[in-house]
Amino acid sequence: MSTTVNQLGQPIGRAVEWSPRPRPEPVFIQGTGIRLEPLQPEHAVDLYVALCKLDSAANWTYLKSDMPRDRDAMSELVDGFRAADVVTFAIVSLESGEPAGYFQLLRCDEEMGSVEVGHVNYGRQLQRSRGGTEAMYLLMHHVFEDLGYRRFEWKCDSLNQASRRAAIRLGFIWEGRFRNALVYKGRNRDTDWFSITAEEWPRVKQALEDWLDDRNFDETGQQRLRLAARPPQQEK
Repeated sequence: MSTTVNQLGQPIGRAVEWSPRPRPEPVFIQGTGIRLEPLQPEHAVDLYVALCKLDSAANWTYLKSDMPRDRDAMSELVDGFRAADVVTFAIVSLESGEPAGYFQLLRCDEEMGSVEVGHVNYGRQLQRSRGGTEAMYLLMHHVFEDLGYRRFEWKCDSLNQASRRAAIRLGFIWEGRFRNALVYKGRNRDTDWFSITAEEWPRVKQALEDWLDDRNFDETGQQRLRLAARPPQQEK
């Protein structure tokens, strides 16, 4: 990060022309294979099917919410998300027309241009898939280019190795660990912080677009080259 020196000989941050940005709103974001839709009550049934199978319990371990026991419980969870001061997107497959996961934009600071993606919950259809990566690309693109934010955050339980790997794969930079940051589900959480800044976004954007390009996939849909959105020197 570039710095300058003031009249007292002290290093100070670079000058920034800045004004507050708009707060995220529920909008539709169209992609090639994925569409992000504002979460609606009618999404609850399909989300229950996608996210609450017998083998889905592990997906909920590091989420604040427990896995809904039935469709009514999922409807209650959806209603709670809609009532909260966050924007929750259903991640809808264009092929099936059904939602297969969701995530949220939360902890929004429009004065400083910072927002966090959180409560990321992907069904099997989205996990380790082209669609799952496209969904996050669409959200990043919206944050940086539609809203003009300076910082996009990802936070997770430090023990959640899958989330940490996903953040790094997508181009987020590890910033540190906040010890004893939260108590959830009756246990401690040390929180790992990751971010992408507006200055880093062009590099991350290009890496994601190159990976998502049709030419990177063979006739069976398998990737030809792995996604490498992070800079080579990043260790975490």
